Amino acid sequence: MAEEQVAIGAETNHPLNAVLSIPDEANGLLPSVVLVHGSGPSNMDEKIGNNYPFRDLAEGLSARGIAVLRYDKRTFVHGKQMKRDGSLSVREEIIEDAILAAEFLRTDSRIDSNRVFIIGHSLGGMLAPRIDAEGGHFVGIIIMGGSPRKLEEILMDQNNDVLNSVHGLLKVIAKKQIASLSSKFNNIYNLSDEEAKSIKLIGKYTKAYYFKEMGEHPAADYLKALDKPVLILQGDKDFQISVEKDFGGYQQLLSDKPNVTFKLYPNLNHLFMPAVYGQIGKAKREYRVAQHVDQQVIDDIANWIFSV
Repeated sequence: MAEEQVAIGAETNHPLNAVLSIPDEANGLLPSVVLVHGSGPSNMDEKIGNNYPFRDLAEGLSARGIAVLRYDKRTFVHGKQMKRDGSLSVREEIIEDAILAAEFLRTDSRIDSNRVFIIGHSLGGMLAPRIDAEGGHFVGIIIMGGSPRKLEEILMDQNNDVLNSVHGLLKVIAKKQIASLSSKFNNIYNLSDEEAKSIKLIGKYTKAYYFKEMGEHPAADYLKALDKPVLILQGDKDFQISVEKDFGGYQQLLSDKPNVTFKLYPNLNHLFMPAVYGQIGKAKREYRVAQHVDQQVIDDIANWIFSV
């Protein structure tokens, strides 16, 4: 494959470095995918600990004849300017750049403009149907480790999982902090937008508006309206989301749609790599172990793209 250094949003106030992976051998126009990150500032490889899931996907899929576009996340490059903006939402953080990336691919003469796909991982997977509806116009959607639930529900589950892994005074302190966060989440939809933009929710900079805006655009609404092919993947040792609530939630929501394919992978974690500890309390240690995205996952994605 050839890796070309390009830029997303070069004419905007938030230009992003990107890499376009082009297969060495191409018979005709190429299908392509845009890779969309999970939560937090991430580089184009979606580096987490000592793992690089987006680099693995780009290399694996381009080896199968699929062009792949990956780019630094806006908060990774421009986070210092953005973090004090109380009106920051997933639109500015993720959606706008994913749409620009899709438009970029369609201008490349080597790319089949009618066969541009999105792969959203984690938060990117949760948002993929909305990105499609708001201007991505993808031919198919791939959701890796996503959820049809609201972001705050997932965060509360993660916090409670951590709570169950600690003891003594630490548990008492954590319980109080989690209860306080829960009460804040319960109130966000009673706030006006302006109120939500002024209220700190998590840490110094994350405002209530971030969750309110996303929660008012439920993934389920976009998914129900979809009539295009969707591939939903999850590892059964994913401790950041739930097999029952998230993968099962997608199945419950979309079971009557013939265009949706589900695949659950044994012993893979949130990065679609072999599970090491399998506990959220040991997440940093788990992701410190250098691994690669499971080859079966890459093969399944490539086969699905060529079947659409």
